Amino acid sequence: MLVDFHSHTSQSDGTLAPEALVEQMQARAVRWFSITDHDTTRAYDVVGALPNIVPGIEINTTWEGSDVHILGYGIPVGDSPLGDTLARNREHRRARIDVMVAGLNRAGYPVTVEQVLAESGGGHALGRPHVAKALVRAGMVRDVAAAFRDLLSSSGVGYAPSHHITPLEAIEIVRSSGGVPVLAHPGRLDDDAIVADLTEAGLAGLEVFYPTHTTPQVARFRALAGRLGLVMTAGSDFHDPRWNARGVGMDVEAADIQPFLDLVA
Repeated sequence: MLVDFHSHTSQSDGTLAPEALVEQMQARAVRWFSITDHDTTRAYDVVGALPNIVPGIEINTTWEGSDVHILGYGIPVGDSPLGDTLARNREHRRARIDVMVAGLNRAGYPVTVEQVLAESGGGHALGRPHVAKALVRAGMVRDVAAAFRDLLSSSGVGYAPSHHITPLEAIEIVRSSGGVPVLAHPGRLDDDAIVADLTEAGLAGLEVFYPTHTTPQVARFRALAGRLGLVMTAGSDFHDPRWNARGVGMDVEAADIQPFLDLVA
């Protein structure tokens, strides 16, 4: 069964408008999907309620100096306890842009905040991809990958650390909003021992099926989910047709996803 519970639009750091992403999902016959923009649900204001869409969000959090992403599903897209938290995260994102631009300027890359904001196209949540695109458009780097590798990674002159809420706080706020909290792409964590701690705090699911997870990783995370009593989810983390060559959708066994759908659909 084709599903995709992790995707992004131009309202955060994706490049497709919400309507265009929905068209991609429908063209590929993805049966169930979510738009999980970073720190905003504004895409749902555009696409509205669809029979096979599970409202979602991806909340950036910080834990011991590392990024940890919490996905929230089945959340209300209007007023909820999430609103203030997401607004604070977006404010942090905007302030972080100023720090990154200042660092780049000092290193001889005269990109401006206005150029970065223009790359968002009026999107709701800013991020490093917008800085990277501004650098590419200004001819200062060859492509987005080079911008991240040479300038915006943790050792780069344009890097600014994140200081978001903790994953424990994100889990609490998703649950208090009536949602289901899931840990995104565990294969990207420095140490997945955190999963057990997050489960004690109320984590409900694990993104077991993810494009860069190897077969051994999938087996390991499947076993981990079973041991901790977590539902399994699947997501492409789609941002852009040029970066996500496989496109939208993850082909998984229906039985693997049904416990998650029982919670949210």
